Amino acid sequence: MKIKLLLLFTLICSAIYSQDKNEIREMFWGKSDIYKNETNTPEKWKNESAVVIYKYEYYNYKNSGSSVVYTSAIRKRLKLQDQAAVKEFSEFSFNDKFYSKLGYSHKKGSVFFGVKIIKQNGKEIEVDVEKEAKKLDDEKKIAITNLEIGDILDYYFYSLEPFVATYKTFNAVENTLGDVYPVMNKKISLIAENDFYVNLNSYNGAPKFKEIIGKKKYIKEYVLEAKDIEKNDFPRWFYPFVELPCYKFQIYFARNGGFASYKWADVFLPEEDTYLKQTVSKDDIFKYYKEKYSASGELKPVDVFLKGKKFDSDEDKIRAVYNFARHSFYTQYIEAAIIEDANIFYPFGLFKDEVYLSSQQRFIQYFMLFLKDNKIDYDIVLGTGRENGALEDLLIRENVKVLVRVNTKTPIYLEYFDSFTDAGSFDPSLENTKAYILEIEKNKKITKADFTTLPSTTADDNVTKVVSEVSLNGDFSALNVKRNSSFFGHFKKDEQNEKVKFYDFLDEDYSKYGTERILDRVGSKKKQLQYKKEFDALVNKVKDKNKEAYKKSLSEEFEFEIEDPILKVINTGRFGDKTPLVCEEEFAIKNNLLKKAGSNYIVEIGKILTNQIEIDKKELERKNNVYMPFPRRFENQIVFEIPKGYSVSGIDKLNKNVTNTTGKFTSKAVVKGDKLIIDVVKQYDNYYESNSNWSKIISFLESAYQFSQEKILLKKI
Repeated sequence: MKIKLLLLFTLICSAIYSQDKNEIREMFWGKSDIYKNETNTPEKWKNESAVVIYKYEYYNYKNSGSSVVYTSAIRKRLKLQDQAAVKEFSEFSFNDKFYSKLGYSHKKGSVFFGVKIIKQNGKEIEVDVEKEAKKLDDEKKIAITNLEIGDILDYYFYSLEPFVATYKTFNAVENTLGDVYPVMNKKISLIAENDFYVNLNSYNGAPKFKEIIGKKKYIKEYVLEAKDIEKNDFPRWFYPFVELPCYKFQIYFARNGGFASYKWADVFLPEEDTYLKQTVSKDDIFKYYKEKYSASGELKPVDVFLKGKKFDSDEDKIRAVYNFARHSFYTQYIEAAIIEDANIFYPFGLFKDEVYLSSQQRFIQYFMLFLKDNKIDYDIVLGTGRENGALEDLLIRENVKVLVRVNTKTPIYLEYFDSFTDAGSFDPSLENTKAYILEIEKNKKITKADFTTLPSTTADDNVTKVVSEVSLNGDFSALNVKRNSSFFGHFKKDEQNEKVKFYDFLDEDYSKYGTERILDRVGSKKKQLQYKKEFDALVNKVKDKNKEAYKKSLSEEFEFEIEDPILKVINTGRFGDKTPLVCEEEFAIKNNLLKKAGSNYIVEIGKILTNQIEIDKKELERKNNVYMPFPRRFENQIVFEIPKGYSVSGIDKLNKNVTNTTGKFTSKAVVKGDKLIIDVVKQYDNYYESNSNWSKIISFLESAYQFSQEKILLKKI
């Protein structure tokens, strides 16, 4: 009887699955498919690797009563016009079963994949996905065999994801209209019921979404259609959403009207009784954020820290408090999280007070309280990174970044903590941009929103300084390098993330502030010893892993294997935005850069500068403008020890000078005693360059690359 019931259940599930599969197939390839016989592509695109005949994106947000169902799909029908395209589409990966992570349930989601090939003689071959797909790790892979140049490939992915939630902010969708291949026809369809609030718009000349009026008024459909879309190029130093036709949307679900408020919503809500919002105004910013920020927190840890301390200015006080708060409400949490993640023990019960300012909002609220309590004037600044486009085009709430501006004699900007944030510096993508400012009345209440312009930095602020001492080993089989590097400004943070590890800044913080370590709070001495032993073992394991990662990173920097590297952090740079990260490195370069030529030696000295940008032919002509992360300068000094009994020749080629309005590359080489000293500077002057200046940038980049290829000759005397 149990077997029969199990069999009946299996047959029912199989029938449901088959019905869904057939309905989905019909949706894309059924009678309504107007592109099913389309095989021709325009003559103007005959030299393209592939041409997309039809691209369809589908998004459906449905409240089915007990659960929410999010459906997304994409279909592409494209012609393969060279071998690169054939190779590109010869394999697909997908996960056909998964558990939804959207709500607080664990409902199963499904992915349906269909693919067919239309040969040049018109024969259609539909791939049996269930039969051909092979399970590999957590996903399925399928090889599309017998593809040839000239074939049409037509495929779709359809994802069905049910979940349970009372309210939910879905991930934003931000895409360029174009593809890496030209597109003949494109359609985007977004369907949402009344319980879903839609932020939606298109930009930079993309067609506007049109609302489709259907029979069911509670269902809204928005459609964008476009034709004859040229392929997108995505060159280096380019922000697609600034220049290319694109579209953005984000959906918020609220099961009842009580959740359709800024207390819960993480999007900009439309006007009352509407469900669509396409623009965000200064008033919208005020409405959203006035509800989010009010002074709150417990100042006792900061008050204890400040007791007995005197400062020359409010600026000094703010910097000191920011660094202590980073220790108290971030660094200690990181230590606790590492202990818990390693299953050593559960440490959070040892904290009496708040241990973690768990969001940007909590960070802002805490510093509002501190500044109010200390009668220091401040504002809240809201901006969006340059990569997102103009402030006037802001739509996606999560693209907003928030700062506290402390109105001291020289204003200090504070951003939400991470391990390496500094008081006074902030995300470079916000620099030199228009932003909103929320004015605070009497340090208590947000009264209005206005506009401001955020400050910028220059190449003098963002500097990498490297001194490399290079010598030959005793048997002339390798180059020994000692390198001292200092990283200032925005260079510092990326290098800190790579070179300064949690055990470095934990020890530094506890030493600086004299606070009690988490492991010392454990009451039992026996358990203390046990936990410390386990934590030390974890640190040693991570250190070994980091040594390998450092060796790999250094080898990638030079583009060949580096032997026996040693890294020492001299100054973490974590206390003061003007304080650099300082590192010392020692390593050997074997079987590279040094070649015997009779009794002489050739040294590829230029490669000590490490890998430089090589501009290929495709990059010489550029249609797009240039968007740099920030102005910056690289200063390198190479000090090469000339071996006894040898002279050096070929240094004239090491002297270069290309300087223009976009930046520069200069190098100067001189021999002083037994040292060849080469001073090198590469500099980018601006955040933005028009494409008309691209040739100027190329000129100094090519000079830098040429320098990296230069050699010197050590001649036997």
